[in-house]
Amino acid sequence: MRALLLSAYDAVSHRYWADSVMQHVDGVAWTQLRLPARHFSWRIRGNPLTWLWKEHETLSQQYDVVLATSMVDLATLAGLFPSLGQARKIVYFHENQFAYPASGEQRPQVEAQMVNLYAALAADTVVFNTAYNRDSFVDGARAFLKKMPENVPAVKPLEALRKRAKVLPVPIMPLEDERQQQRNPQRILWNHRWEYDKNPEDFFAVLYELSDQGVVFELAVVGQHFRHVPPIFAEAKQRLARHIVTWGPQPQERYQTELDKAGIVVSTTWHEFQGLAIMEAAQRGVLPLVPDRLCFPELYPDVYRYDGTRRGLYDHLNRWLTTPSAQPPPLNSADWEWSAWRVAYSALLADAVVN
Repeated sequence: MRALLLSAYDAVSHRYWADSVMQHVDGVAWTQLRLPARHFSWRIRGNPLTWLWKEHETLSQQYDVVLATSMVDLATLAGLFPSLGQARKIVYFHENQFAYPASGEQRPQVEAQMVNLYAALAADTVVFNTAYNRDSFVDGARAFLKKMPENVPAVKPLEALRKRAKVLPVPIMPLEDERQQQRNPQRILWNHRWEYDKNPEDFFAVLYELSDQGVVFELAVVGQHFRHVPPIFAEAKQRLARHIVTWGPQPQERYQTELDKAGIVVSTTWHEFQGLAIMEAAQRGVLPLVPDRLCFPELYPDVYRYDGTRRGLYDHLNRWLTTPSAQPPPLNSADWEWSAWRVAYSALLADAVVN
């Protein structure tokens, strides 16, 4: 089977998924084209032009399957390259542009939403990493299309798309080593992007209150950040200085060490479609504490969820930190790993060729 993998905005989670799919799905001769994760607005709308002039020969080849991320303007590419139109086309949604928070610097963009929608309509198979991602895409697209002056009758086709769409998570890689762990049950970990949509304000507000109440804890703040960092991080670095043991992005080996030492990993996010950072920490035995919204109810049992409010997070953390015996057991992450999803991914590509 000849397959072309296209990733138009190769962010960390997209790269993780693409690399692991090519590693774990056998019997496929892969060709891949990827574009760096920068200049988002230009990248998501302009990827066909970039590839048209730089990768014309590659895109003109015959493939059995085209496997593209939702950032790829697949509808335009299929029009520019008839050979791609003849291949079976699969679009994988790590996220969708209809479910971003309504305020903040990363406002949803009409062009990006249209690329998502056209890609889904141009594909033979549409795959989402969670049911939440699927449903927020369909519901968001319906609301979006209601704004069109022609009053597009989109309900039936979008509901048909919801029914035929597949849900396959980004599987996590199995642990390569079982390192000696020196876990501190009172060490709290933040390992998310340093951006507004991850809601650091709620996270640090709760830690301020815990600190003011004399609750003992350590704090490791790692994760990726970009040029513009929300001001709350600089404030928190000062106000929580006596609790901080690690601060800032870490090399991969050091990052894994931080996971091994942490006791609790927290999410306060307003925007999450699967959450690989939390999953990787939980895989190493860190206790996840996630809000009861977005994708989390379908992935985490009740014991690892709080009600999504600052008070709910404070109550859970206060109890877990002051009474270690109240902490639940580590979460069993076996159902998230590649061993549980290899057959489904292999079938995804094989079925594309058969059908």
